[in-house]
Amino acid sequence: MALKLYIDAFPYGAEIPETYTCDGKDLSPELRWEGGPENAKSYALIMDDPDAPGGIFTHWIVYNIPPTERFLKKFMPVSKELGNGAKQEKNDFGNTGYGGPCPPPGEKHRYYFRLYALDTELSQRELLTRNSLNDELEKHTIDQAEYMGRYQRK
Repeated sequence: MALKLYIDAFPYGAEIPETYTCDGKDLSPELRWEGGPENAKSYALIMDDPDAPGGIFTHWIVYNIPPTERFLKKFMPVSKELGNGAKQEKNDFGNTGYGGPCPPPGEKHRYYFRLYALDTELSQRELLTRNSLNDELEKHTIDQAEYMGRYQRK
């Protein structure tokens, strides 16, 4: 069965509620998934904004999510280590963990949550930048799913 990603906080393509943005409490939504390859060794998640003025802006990186996990809980801690082997990296705000939508006022931006099923667990030393993570994802992704929401600041 193909990997599928869900966020109950908002329908696919809809407005992301303020709670999950910099205009609200800036808390992460719960993500859950189903399906995916039986031989996955770990999962990785990236949330980004392709509409950012300076190019793609990364809001959240989580990797080494155990293959037995099927969700990331609501309001994830802002720590590097998540206790189950999963780790979070710095986002483009310069903070570890989730950084919600915070576009400049004006146009509505799209925010993609992409979940990757990987054929390996990633080494921490390899993940110093988004670019090095992209390189690892290109080599090790065996399935992926995405979910998209939008946000516009008034």
